[in-house]
Amino acid sequence: VPVKRVAREHLDALCRGVPHQGVVGIVAGYAYVDLAEILRRPEARGEPALLVVLDGVQDPRNLGAVIRTADAAGAHGVVIPRRRAVGLTGAVGRASAGAIEHVPVARVANMPQTVERLKEKGLWVAGADADGQELFWDARLDGPLALVIGGEGKGLGRLVKERCDLLVRLPMSGRINSLNASVAAALLVYEVARQRRKASHEGKGVFNS
Repeated sequence: VPVKRVAREHLDALCRGVPHQGVVGIVAGYAYVDLAEILRRPEARGEPALLVVLDGVQDPRNLGAVIRTADAAGAHGVVIPRRRAVGLTGAVGRASAGAIEHVPVARVANMPQTVERLKEKGLWVAGADADGQELFWDARLDGPLALVIGGEGKGLGRLVKERCDLLVRLPMSGRINSLNASVAAALLVYEVARQRRKASHEGKGVFNS
């Protein structure tokens, strides 16, 4: 990797006000993958699929945090919409703490159709919604699964919500009625990991009684 020493003013100009701590790396832009590529990953590993689907998340810090959590919990990929949502930017990369290099991200044109496609591929689709029928820890989440998290403020879109197999809610005992999108995603992803570990230790197949 070539290293070049330059004046701090040059780094300031490159970063456009973003703190750089005296070091800047110039790399190729982040590339999206096709949804089919993400779906091949669990098959190749012999694992039940786990995808995180974000329906309209616009804050780059939220997207970066979700990608970081997806990497930590062993999710196979993240799916985002092409319009009215944040894409893979430098700010997302920084918020992901490098996980953006390891977690594939697919960008799709039509989120309701994508949900239907995931169901056709054998995944159950669980959406996080304040009006969900079950608390997330009571729902069965140990099989091939796509977790759908809504955007900041609006939550899940109507057409996406209608296509979910189940809707789960997070218990809210305080006066605030929702959690940050990335926090909600982290809770759900790790509940999936917990249930899968429990099923594995008990010798049960996923979604079997």
